[in-house]
Amino acid sequence: MTQRCIIIGIAGASASGKSLLAHTIVKELGSEQVAVIAEDSYYKNNSALTPEERAQVNYDHPDAFDHALLINHLKQLQAGKSVEIPIYNHTLHIREQQTRCVGPHSIIVLEGILLFAELALRERMDIRIYMDTPLDICLIRRIKRDVIERGREMESVLAQYQATVRPMYSQFIEPSKHYADIIIPRGGENRIAIDMIKAKIRELLIDFSEKN
Repeated sequence: MTQRCIIIGIAGASASGKSLLAHTIVKELGSEQVAVIAEDSYYKNNSALTPEERAQVNYDHPDAFDHALLINHLKQLQAGKSVEIPIYNHTLHIREQQTRCVGPHSIIVLEGILLFAELALRERMDIRIYMDTPLDICLIRRIKRDVIERGREMESVLAQYQATVRPMYSQFIEPSKHYADIIIPRGGENRIAIDMIKAKIRELLIDFSEKN
């Protein structure tokens, strides 16, 4: 029987450093056995909506995500199969025609804001990490990211933050913190946390190789 892969979940507020932590860990490990998957890739495809309607969607609510597809993909990865990950366009709020092939890998690092808010997702994870970054820092990072990288206007970023980002954080994200095995302060540049997680992943990779 194929040994299932290890899934490490990294959750936390928007712009809390989840992606930075995930990609730093994978880059520094330098192992092709480890891959990163973003929950953002599984936003529902809103191509049937007008641009104005898409702008009104609450993208910080669990209903904005196709978690059923994500769970199905995690099951396939744990069975040693490859999956086609959607590519999401944050500027247009639609999925691209192309997909990204991932797997099979020994370890999947899964990062996203609402990963711990759903039981079926939590049950797929072997290690759960929560990024406990101050919200003022998250807001500053989010403004820089959305304005510079996604071409959005400052006013719309702040309006969205007040209308949905902050309320959904209080309703879904922050309460999910108690499901974490590890809570990391100071964001994705916490060197001690990064080194500890890398050491644990190396241990898991050694254990994985010994069983296969």
